[in-house]
Amino acid sequence: MPPASTGALTTVSASAAPLPQPVHLTPGRPGYRRMSFALFAAGIATFALLYSTQALLPSITAGFGVTASQASWTVSAATGALAVCVLPLSALSERFGRRTMMTASLSVAVGIGMLVPFAPNLGWLIALRAIQGAALAGLPASAMAYLAEEVQPKALVAAIGLFVAGNSIGGMSGRIVAGWVAQAWGWRAALAVIGLIAVVCAVAFRILLPKARNFTTGSLNPRALGRTVATHLSDPLLRRLYAIGALFMTVFGAVYTVIGYRLVAEPFNLPQGLVGSIFLVYLVGTVSSAAAGKLVARTGRRGALYLAVSTTAAGLLLSLSDAIAAVLLGLVLITAGFFAGHAVASSSVSRTAKTGRAQASALYQSAYYLGSSAGGTLGAIAFHAGGWGGTVALGLLAVVGVASITLYGTYAARTAPRPAGNFRPVRATD
Repeated sequence: MPPASTGALTTVSASAAPLPQPVHLTPGRPGYRRMSFALFAAGIATFALLYSTQALLPSITAGFGVTASQASWTVSAATGALAVCVLPLSALSERFGRRTMMTASLSVAVGIGMLVPFAPNLGWLIALRAIQGAALAGLPASAMAYLAEEVQPKALVAAIGLFVAGNSIGGMSGRIVAGWVAQAWGWRAALAVIGLIAVVCAVAFRILLPKARNFTTGSLNPRALGRTVATHLSDPLLRRLYAIGALFMTVFGAVYTVIGYRLVAEPFNLPQGLVGSIFLVYLVGTVSSAAAGKLVARTGRRGALYLAVSTTAAGLLLSLSDAIAAVLLGLVLITAGFFAGHAVASSSVSRTAKTGRAQASALYQSAYYLGSSAGGTLGAIAFHAGGWGGTVALGLLAVVGVASITLYGTYAARTAPRPAGNFRPVRATD
């Protein structure tokens, strides 16, 4: 009898044992700091490579004897290829792991970056940039999914804000370095230096990033992937977030693709080095994206989006001035508004999707970079047709779109039934 009794008690105890809880990276711990530095480095490399030709467009235009809209394809091809490839590569990350996918993507992109300076003509340059953008597609969505799985939920917005801050540092440093190097030694030397910076960042990323502890291997079943994507696209909140990301990036892509052409012409006549230094305003994006978590805590997610929209619109209008100080202040406001809005929207995607996070983030990244590609091309066309005022008009149209979607989201959250299934109900103040 005693043995039977003991066995019964053992069985009950085993069946009642709680499942192991995931171990998350928390602020203040060494693992969290290593993760932050690693993804910060990855963000620097990603944006430095992805937009490496943007500050050099006037030089590339002169070097190849092409138009501004033709040269803008060296940016749009990279962002467009990233947008197309981000979803399939995010699916591979479900099978092979976020860390592996991010490492492979960054390695290939860095390798292509060392070939880009030797492109013999514009066609080859655009082709290499497209391959580079496709390679980079495996990093952003995998990074968002990695953070959603490994970081303490309450610290997720701040963690994603740091990754976005790395993007802004990469975008800024790449353009500034490219501008001054191009002024001294030409645009090809500038692209070579950007490639070397990316190599250093890639090595730091691989050394510092902690191994994933909460990743669960998924399958590569195309039907399952299709169902996951369809589920995400059927959710109205996610659709709105994807549209917001695309429209914000349309503004940003248009402004920063064209601004170099405006500043080297009348009435400013700035040299290439100073035009590259204009991108110091990216530091504002570093601050605004990193502070997005505090902003959301005070105003709610939609309140933060309203503030980002109004800041961006004010910057666009101010940039119409022919005074360089007003133009710079306008760029500061545009940059602050964009990075804050992007950090809020991207973190909302990771927070909303409870399954298929990599695909949810991939869809956001796809929309985001399609917006960048469209903004760069349409911004150049608008500039050719109507000068800087045409580019500003395009940006304001996109900003109105963001405001309209956010207003509709506020109304829908207060009147419509809460979403069920894999998605967390969202309060009207979120």
